[in-house]
Amino acid sequence: MIATIQLMVLLLIVIAAVAVVARRLAIPPAILLVLTGVLLALVPGLPEIELEPKVVLLLVLPPVIYSSAVAMSWREFRFNLRPISLLAIGYVIFTTVAVAAATHWLLRFPWAVAFVLGAIVSPPDAVAPLSIARRMELPRRILVILEGEGLANDATALILYRFAVAAVGAGVFSLSHAAETFAAIIVGEVVWGIGIGWLMLRLRRWVQEPRIEILLSVLTPYLAYWPPEQLGGSGVLAAVTTGLYISWNGLRLISAATRLQGIFFWDFLIYLIEGMVFLVTGLQARRLSIESHSAGELVLSALAVSAVVIVTRFVWMYPATYIPRWIPAIARKDPAPPWQWPFVLAFTGVRGIVSLAAALAIPFTTQSGEPFPFRDVILVLTFGVILITLVGQGLLLPVVIRALGLANAGRNERSINRTEEFKARREAIEAAIERLEQLAAERKIPADIVGPVRDYQHERRRRVIHRSDGDGQHAKLMEIRDDIELQLIDAERKRINDLYRAGKLKDDGRRRIERELDLREARLASVRADE
Repeated sequence: MIATIQLMVLLLIVIAAVAVVARRLAIPPAILLVLTGVLLALVPGLPEIELEPKVVLLLVLPPVIYSSAVAMSWREFRFNLRPISLLAIGYVIFTTVAVAAATHWLLRFPWAVAFVLGAIVSPPDAVAPLSIARRMELPRRILVILEGEGLANDATALILYRFAVAAVGAGVFSLSHAAETFAAIIVGEVVWGIGIGWLMLRLRRWVQEPRIEILLSVLTPYLAYWPPEQLGGSGVLAAVTTGLYISWNGLRLISAATRLQGIFFWDFLIYLIEGMVFLVTGLQARRLSIESHSAGELVLSALAVSAVVIVTRFVWMYPATYIPRWIPAIARKDPAPPWQWPFVLAFTGVRGIVSLAAALAIPFTTQSGEPFPFRDVILVLTFGVILITLVGQGLLLPVVIRALGLANAGRNERSINRTEEFKARREAIEAAIERLEQLAAERKIPADIVGPVRDYQHERRRRVIHRSDGDGQHAKLMEIRDDIELQLIDAERKRINDLYRAGKLKDDGRRRIERELDLREARLASVRADE
């Protein structure tokens, strides 16, 4: 137990060190973590770390998917449902078939085994591409499609994976039965996910205690994921549905205190989970050894499968983007994007942890007791595809974005969104002022009480108007003012700490004041980050 704890601490130290280097080099941490894991796996004498697939599929995947769904806009998800579905369902099936055909003809895999590999490497992982796309300020719609695809494609891939593994054991495959089961799983998981979302939101509203609510939020993805997974589904779609339901309805049912604490908690939890998983993914390189095949054969096979995975995404992307717009109704509502958009979407098809977990989860024997054919080869090929796409495409993605002229293409979009935001802020403040006047008249509140509140609200309104309508000179003045306010907050914090150390302020009082200062500083940081 002590050795395990020490190993966990060492892994956390590695994650922190890699994160610092990644930030300096402006490289997604996921790429450096996988490479670091591979290098550590080659160091003799280090303890071997095995990635238990059930841990990933049952413990790691639910909160990662759920948190992404909660952060997703249901309105944007619904508007982009067609491209997201074409990628999360159509593309995954197309890639599964293409990889199965290629491995059957090139590597002489039996068809059922070839479909197992196809299902495993079919779902792209959006973590690294999204971090690059956000930093490069791609248009918002590209980000939404990438994020939406990443939410739903794992469900399709894992369902196909279950069918393929079952076919290897049984030796037969019924397309009609698989289609009926697939449809039933989708409907059942959507209904279950909505039910869990409804139940957990009402339970959290009844509790109204931030710490318990956050605990319930941690339990939510597992309640959504586990039952469908145990009944033969994937659980992914249920967790996504629950997250989207809570994203849409949580604003009126979750308290402000819970949101403030929950955002920080979930950001840190997902950061830690993803960092640990990508590092351990690289460490699995030590387990890749097959005596029946030479290293050259395995490398060439991995390159071939990776080429099929990359090419199929480009082959699918352009027809999926432009053919639906041959329908006039769709073309009027959603005009065709420039060719650079589907190109950059096609280039983001890197593979990640779900593919590795599925490969590791392949049973060692079939239902008849025979060894599962080509299991070790599938594991090696899967790791090769992950390494080639994540590192190769991941490192080249910023270059491709600049070459396509899409770097900072979302800046004008962001400016329009900021204008809408300031307008909404102004209308909200005007509603508050109107309500204040009503309360003052109804309750006959004295002027010495209403006056400061009224002045504060009018000052807030004036600041919003200046920020939204001011010229460049005013924006510069606002930046100077924010810098001054930050320095004033720092001066207040130093004085509070001095008073506390001198015994002139109790700990409870210090913590309350520090929280207020932290909230003020966080508000300023948020405003400056969005400008």
